[in-house]
Amino acid sequence: MNRKEITKRLSEILELDRLSGPGKYWAREVTLDYGRSHPVRVDYMQYVPDGAVFASDIENGHFICYEIKSCKADIYSGNGLNFIAEKNYIVTSMDCYKEILPDIQSGKLMDYIKQANNGSVNWDILIAIPEYEVADETCKNGYRHSKMIDEFDNPTPIDTKTRWKLIAASVGNIRKGYRKRSKVEMLFCMLRSGR
Repeated sequence: MNRKEITKRLSEILELDRLSGPGKYWAREVTLDYGRSHPVRVDYMQYVPDGAVFASDIENGHFICYEIKSCKADIYSGNGLNFIAEKNYIVTSMDCYKEILPDIQSGKLMDYIKQANNGSVNWDILIAIPEYEVADETCKNGYRHSKMIDEFDNPTPIDTKTRWKLIAASVGNIRKGYRKRSKVEMLFCMLRSGR
């Protein structure tokens, strides 16, 4: 698959794994600062209310931003990595993760993300890992995650035939952080994107 196809497939995996189902509120290609000289676009933005019963549940929710990156050059392209939410993720393949691992270990990626986001460090990486059928009926939906170490040693190329799941690499600081933009602004921009 080429870079465009990998990006499309990673988007599909994200939508199926993290954004589908009841009670999921999200939009793709959300633009903030629309009409200004430097608009900010986020690949995917999700709003997670604390619940759906009381007004305070809805008011006390948080946002998650997802940036789809197909390769190392895409990460350092200067496009994206707009981490403006309380939680932020880079969604990528194992091949890309292996490619950027030296930058993660040296702190180069962290420095780049801080610079791109005015100091935001609330991020992590979600890696697409294949799932495969197993005979054990105790596994959820008849599937289980492939072992991360096996996949690291021998990455499965991103394709459309394999069933995938996203696994957090736990390399960043993914605790719920702070955001500088208002909830109303972010929700409005999500609505304006039209999904």
